[in-house]
Amino acid sequence: MKVKVIGGGLAGAEAAYALLKRGFEVEMYEMRPLKKTPAHKTGSLAELVCSNSLKSEVANTASGALKAEMKCFGSVVLQAAEQARVPCGGALGVERETFSKEVERILRSFEGFSLIREEVSSIEEGVPQIIATGPLTSDAMARCIKGLTGEEYLNFFDAAAPIVTAESIDYDKAFFASRYKSEDVDYLNAPMNKEEYLAFYDALVHAERARQEVAGNYFEGCMPVEVIAESGVDSLRFGPLRPVGLRHPVTGERYYAVLQLRKENVSGDLYNLVGFQTGLTFPEQKRVFGLIPALRDAEFVRYGVMHRNTFINAPKVIDREFRVKGRENLYVAGQLSGVEGYMESAMSGMIAGLSMAARLKGKDFPVLPATTIMGALTAYVSAENRDFQPMNANFGILPPPEKKIKDKLARKAAYAERAINDMTIYAAEYERALKE
Repeated sequence: MKVKVIGGGLAGAEAAYALLKRGFEVEMYEMRPLKKTPAHKTGSLAELVCSNSLKSEVANTASGALKAEMKCFGSVVLQAAEQARVPCGGALGVERETFSKEVERILRSFEGFSLIREEVSSIEEGVPQIIATGPLTSDAMARCIKGLTGEEYLNFFDAAAPIVTAESIDYDKAFFASRYKSEDVDYLNAPMNKEEYLAFYDALVHAERARQEVAGNYFEGCMPVEVIAESGVDSLRFGPLRPVGLRHPVTGERYYAVLQLRKENVSGDLYNLVGFQTGLTFPEQKRVFGLIPALRDAEFVRYGVMHRNTFINAPKVIDREFRVKGRENLYVAGQLSGVEGYMESAMSGMIAGLSMAARLKGKDFPVLPATTIMGALTAYVSAENRDFQPMNANFGILPPPEKKIKDKLARKAAYAERAINDMTIYAAEYERALKE
């Protein structure tokens, strides 16, 4: 049987892989590069638009636990990430181009996979479909989904951080170090003293923005740096410029504020400004960010951009399997479905694919354990919520451990261990049921 997957992003790729691996044919439709979006630069599958980091892979973090859970089913995103890995401390960072190519290579290794480069502007009746067109869904598809669901869309604006060349950074005014003298030194730090910081802050809050009319309509997880600054003069020093735990490795000097930069590729000739998502105009980015001493002569190969992200009112539209209510074989996955983050989007595609595979084989898709990140996120997006907003992976949405644990790190470890164990059992039962 053939399934139609609309959208070649992380969610679409994961949905396609889940189905292909379980014996189904997949037709994937991707409109890029024939039709571009405001944020994508290429026509590659699974293109990472914002950061090149897939967040922490440390087991006792929510992001790490989510990755471990997804590995229980096999994840094309994590397989590709392993081949495209770049140094990123405790996080999983990838080289974008290598990552995208590896995702496509894995999908094309299945005989039942076909990739069709065209825009889809209608939803066929009676055809198993997974809509994973992402937060930058085309206007035609957005109208189509809106007509299908009868629900108004909620919108927020997302922002991407700039990338600079390594050779243009002033290393006399920067140093390699990780917080609290961690053994990992994958971050390059650009420090500022109080006078330098205040000059930077003043320029930032008065800088020209490309989309001033959208102020106040952002998702908190990707807040533009200039919007964070509006909260007060010290807001950045408790956010992306926090200096805590960062000292010069030779002099031991402490700083008033510190910007961290992370390698964008394996060769290390590009650096990403960590946490510096922005909607400033391009000339203003060069001027304002150039006030940071180490970036005074920085060469920007990509300026930060801000784009409109769209997501459905998920509790009104989909169930815990990301299936559209009232439609047997129609699913919505990815950021469009109301999850937020790279791996969370991939996860939703995986669940949609797993559910579709089960139901096409005449099996029920059992409810995911509430003690897992995957189970808790699916419960969140499908639960009645008057003021619904997208959600990241976090331990706060999980039920507390059976025994009270005072130590914070020990409590996180307990959350993660329980989640991974429960998902391991669930995955084995799922695969066994599919073969019966």
